[in-house]
Amino acid sequence: MSKTYYAILGVTPWASEIDIRRAYRDLSKLYHPDTTQLPKDDAVENFRQINEAYATLSNAERRSDYDRRIQFSRFQYATFDNGVKSQKQTPKNLQTADNDGLPSDRPLSGGELFSLLLIGATLVACLVLVVLVALLRGDRLLPEAITPVSVFWTYFL
Repeated sequence: MSKTYYAILGVTPWASEIDIRRAYRDLSKLYHPDTTQLPKDDAVENFRQINEAYATLSNAERRSDYDRRIQFSRFQYATFDNGVKSQKQTPKNLQTADNDGLPSDRPLSGGELFSLLLIGATLVACLVLVVLVALLRGDRLLPEAITPVSVFWTYFL
């Protein structure tokens, strides 16, 4: 077996059921023999592998059996090399498609960008509100020790 089921679906062994289902949906749309532009034989083989991987990883009992077969444990063990504690490296057979064991980076979605925009706008609005309330109360914005001495600044602050 050259690739693990995790690598076929493009997820890490620590992926949740939702991540596995999402990866399966995306890949099945991409490689379905009726909708892909790949040669028919390649599409059928890829689709068969994707279905086999999903059938195993979507069932908790089959997944735990598969994890034992590929010698994967969800627990991280520390090893001691010459008295120095070091984390075990992820075995080669658990690597994903990008070959580092981690999911690849992706651009932010429109909803995530909009959320960041709302958070930034809220922060700016709060700062403006604090300055306006301080001005309406007659408070000085800067302490006298760091305020420049000029008629202009003393008039407005």
